[in-house]
Amino acid sequence: QVQLVESGGGLVQAGGSLGLSCTASGSRWFVINFMGWYRQAPGKERELVANINRNGGSTKYSDSVNGRYTISFDNAKNTVSLQMNSLEPGAPAVSSCNANICTEPTGSEGYWGQGTQVTVSS
Repeated sequence: QVQLVESGGGLVQAGGSLGLSCTASGSRWFVINFMGWYRQAPGKERELVANINRNGGSTKYSDSVNGRYTISFDNAKNTVSLQMNSLEPGAPAVSSCNANICTEPTGSEGYWGQGTQVTVSS
């Protein structure tokens, strides 16, 4: 079993910056294929914000955050970080860490963190 523990989030003014981190840990051997962040605002579907593969060579961003957010992955610490700049005001949203992880004998499957709220005030 693998756990994802998130940190960061909170309240920030529009135009400001905020960082999120998520660390994967487990008692057995595992390999992270890719990790990323999703967000869900009230009444809306969860949407991908950004993800990254384990060697950092491939990243994907939603069009709405491209150029303002930067995702990175620390392979040694099994930690994905998301630096969010020029934040735009909006309804509070829950940001959740997601990871595709390979374990034995299960193989690759998806895991979710508990979620952390991000609120950008105007």
